[in-house]
Amino acid sequence: MTKLTLGAHPFLLGFEQLERLVERTAKTASEGYPPFNIEATTENTYRITLAVAGFRDEDLAITVEDRQLVVRGRQSDDDSAERVFLHRGIAARAFQRSFVLADGVEVAGASLDHGLLNIDLRRSVPETVVQTIRITRK
Repeated sequence: MTKLTLGAHPFLLGFEQLERLVERTAKTASEGYPPFNIEATTENTYRITLAVAGFRDEDLAITVEDRQLVVRGRQSDDDSAERVFLHRGIAARAFQRSFVLADGVEVAGASLDHGLLNIDLRRSVPETVVQTIRITRK
């Protein structure tokens, strides 16, 4: 018996990358920090909101690498060297959170407001193209 994978299904011609995207998404799904929301603001725009309390904009980096949106955060420990903590319950850890973007989705902008990092995404809607294929005789 042959196992038929998602990318090898006969009706999904040209979707070989879909299986790789699903595997990459499954690997990043185990991340738990920082918490985030994803919302549809309009039919073709989205917003990802990450709770990054304590991070400044210079502590955060947002990149798009091969259709993968990557948000990295690293706080500088400049002032904590001279501070003596009796209890340290607020984590100052570095993080990396990844999101796989569909074709046509691009980052429209990002803003940091009251400890929430908002990343706005926009999906460009391609024109519907109807193509007539001419049949030739051999």
